[in-house]
Amino acid sequence: MSSGKAPTERDLLWSHKPLIMGVLNVTPDSFFDGGKHSAQEDAVRHASLMIKAGADIIDVGGESSRPFSSPVSTDEELRRIIPVIERIRAESDIPISVDTCKARVAREACLAGADIINDISGLRNDPDMADTVRDLAAYVVIMHMKGTPGDMQRAPYYDDVITEIRTFFLERTRFAVDCGIEEGKIILDPGIGFGKRLEDNLKILKALDDFVAIGRPLLVGTSMKGFIGTVTGSSLKGRIEGTLASIAIAVWNGAAIVRVHDVKRTSKVVKLVDAIKKA
Repeated sequence: MSSGKAPTERDLLWSHKPLIMGVLNVTPDSFFDGGKHSAQEDAVRHASLMIKAGADIIDVGGESSRPFSSPVSTDEELRRIIPVIERIRAESDIPISVDTCKARVAREACLAGADIINDISGLRNDPDMADTVRDLAAYVVIMHMKGTPGDMQRAPYYDDVITEIRTFFLERTRFAVDCGIEEGKIILDPGIGFGKRLEDNLKILKALDDFVAIGRPLLVGTSMKGFIGTVTGSSLKGRIEGTLASIAIAVWNGAAIVRVHDVKRTSKVVKLVDAIKKA
C-alpha cells in the first residue's frame, strides 16, 4: 500500500542497477498493444502484473506516438490516464512516469501521483512544459525525435546521427537547466525509432557510450519496434527475441533505464547482463 510519499522522495536509483520501465498504453491505437489496456480495470491489472514481474517504473501513456499517428485532445488524454495513475498510486509506491508532451497533462498527472514526465518532444512541443517540470520538481525524460509522430518516418536523414543527437542532448540539457530544472532530474533518450532509419537505430545502440559520456542517465526504448522486425524478419508479435537482444546490448553499453512491454523476460536479461558487468 502507498505510504503517501511526495514525488521527490521516490528517487530513481539507477546507479544501483539498470531500471526496467514497464509500458502501460491506455490507448486504442498504440502500435503494439493498442486497445488491450484502454479500460481502467485492465490497465490497473496490467500495471500490477508488471510490478510483480520486476518493473521499477510504470510509464502511463494516453496518446499514441506510433509512426503516422494523430494527436488527441488534452481532455481526452487526461480522461484516459488520470484515473489509472490515481489507482496505481493508491496501490503502490512504484515511480510512475507519464508519457506526454502537454504541460497540463503533465501537471495533472503529477498531482495524481506521477513522478516522471516522459516528453518525446524534448520540451519543444509545449512552451509551458519546462516551467511545469521545474515547478513540480519532477524527473524529466528528454527524447530526441526528428519531426513529429505524424511525419517522423517520412524519409528521415542524418549526415551523422550520433553527433546530431549528442548536440541535441547538450542543447536541451542547457535549456532545461537554464529554465530552472534540476540537472540531477534530467534523463536522456536517443529516441530509437522516432525519425530514424534502420541504420540509425543500429548505430545508436552501438554508440550509446557517446551519450553516456554526457553524464546523464540514458533511457532506451527498443521494445518490439520495426527495426527489429526488419533485421530478424519477424512479424510484430515475433519480435521478442530481437527485443531482448537489443536490451542486452543497451544495458551492456550503459543504458540506465530500458522501456519495455515484456517486463518478466526483460528482468532476467537485465539481471544477467548487469551481473556480468559487475563481475
